[in-house]
Amino acid sequence: MVSSKPVSAKAEAMVLCRVPRWSVGLWASPGWWRTTCTLRALVRPKRGPGCPGGASGPLACSMFSKVSSCTPEVMLTQERYPVQRLPFSVVSEEDLAAFERIVPGRVVTDPEELEVSNVDWLRTARGCSKVLLRPRTSEEVSRILRYCHERNLAVNPQGGNTGLVGGSVPVFDEIILSTALMNQVTSFNTVSGILTCQAGCVLEGLSRYVQERDFVMPLDLGAKGSCHIGGNVATNAGGLRFLRYGSLHGTVLGLEVVLADGTVLDCLTSLRKDNTGYDLKQLFIGSEGTLGVITAVSILCPPRPKAVNVAFLGCPGFAEVLQTFSTCRGMLGEILSAFEFMDAECMQLVQQHLHLASPVQESAFYLLVETSGSSTGHDAEKLGCFLEQVLGSGLVTDGTVATDESKAQALWALRERITEALSRDGYVYKYDVSLPVERLYDLVTDLRARLGSQARHVVGYGHLGDGNLHLNVTVDAFSAALLDTMEPYVYAWTAGQRGSVSAEHGLGFRKRDALRYSKPPPAVQLMQQLKALLDPKGILNPYKLLPTQA
Repeated sequence: MVSSKPVSAKAEAMVLCRVPRWSVGLWASPGWWRTTCTLRALVRPKRGPGCPGGASGPLACSMFSKVSSCTPEVMLTQERYPVQRLPFSVVSEEDLAAFERIVPGRVVTDPEELEVSNVDWLRTARGCSKVLLRPRTSEEVSRILRYCHERNLAVNPQGGNTGLVGGSVPVFDEIILSTALMNQVTSFNTVSGILTCQAGCVLEGLSRYVQERDFVMPLDLGAKGSCHIGGNVATNAGGLRFLRYGSLHGTVLGLEVVLADGTVLDCLTSLRKDNTGYDLKQLFIGSEGTLGVITAVSILCPPRPKAVNVAFLGCPGFAEVLQTFSTCRGMLGEILSAFEFMDAECMQLVQQHLHLASPVQESAFYLLVETSGSSTGHDAEKLGCFLEQVLGSGLVTDGTVATDESKAQALWALRERITEALSRDGYVYKYDVSLPVERLYDLVTDLRARLGSQARHVVGYGHLGDGNLHLNVTVDAFSAALLDTMEPYVYAWTAGQRGSVSAEHGLGFRKRDALRYSKPPPAVQLMQQLKALLDPKGILNPYKLLPTQA
């Protein structure tokens, strides 16, 4: 079994390079500055093995649980948004008895237990489901869906419930089908690096499992301590390793999916090459549970890098950020594994709400650059040449390099915990868009000017290497009038650049009507035809992904 039990990242041993103007008191760890040097001198200490990291388990868990526990009750989705219940059946006592026969002892009807599963992490969507089912096998999922299909009962598949667009919680009283108990690793091939597991395995647990065997998962998310691999696949999650390993459309080799009528579609191949007809698994990657319930995954895991370095840099402007990225790609090439950016307001919020301190002098923008390779000396030389170039040219004004895993995770936390900091600043309007990199920050600037004093903060951060901007607006409380000011403005602006209104978070409930800004009418129509073919009664995750009208 793979669990989500967090692993502490508080180890003290680390070698760190820094510019000496920084105060030792910036970090609340007495061993942080044990060994130091200046970047400009490019003194390279001996590097030990590591792995690409983000926030450790405790950070991820606090991000997706503790923050929301002390906030007021969330308004029902059906009251906040204009949506009408479709003519599905209502769960009866007979239905509950039938479910008890299928999954004995795993039918949850207690309102307190259901509360967590009815509300999304952002606390902006809340359903009123009266029952949650916890199957352990695909056969149990099949029996549940077969019964629901016959009874016309709507079903809301749910993994770790860490989604940001309202796609993982009910809109009305849909039955919640949780994959939490489907958490077994089926097999792992230590030669090919192919992992096969159930959909409810927690990403962080899988990461530890494969790392113990000298491999890594091809995706890494801030929510890894809670999110399930099945949910990752269902939403085509991108994350922090996309630049290096690409999307799940490439790394997922096979899927087992249960269709709306209970049919088990076994495409759980572990082959790298299979050119026999349509690649059906691709239909379900990114389908957000609307076409079928993913119950098992076969995924290709790359070898664990032997040398990992993380640099945190300050840039005076976005033009310099772009030039640094171009220089980085040219000089680091095959060892570049992440290139993240955040603006000054993001850093201010992380400092204010999480009491983390910047390890570099105040800058307009901050960059996190990660390298992952197989040769410590080779990677150190390439990174050193890159740093010398960008510092010497003035593209970067300040920076630090961490080569030990625990301190690299501390640098990653500055980037990964932005979402948590935003949630503590007030109500958050979130946008996740893809844009040409040269226009990436223009949307932030334009929206900041458009909103003026109506917003507390308008911030931009994200995966610059992928052209993925996370645009966030914080305010005191939800305002329909302010929402009208931003939508469809943000979507139309993005469409004007031939961008995508959802880079990696999916569409879920809240973004479903924005689909037309990224897809032409024939594409939307074909999606609706596929939905009608695979789920003719529309019972799987209704009100999500597809627009209300064609």
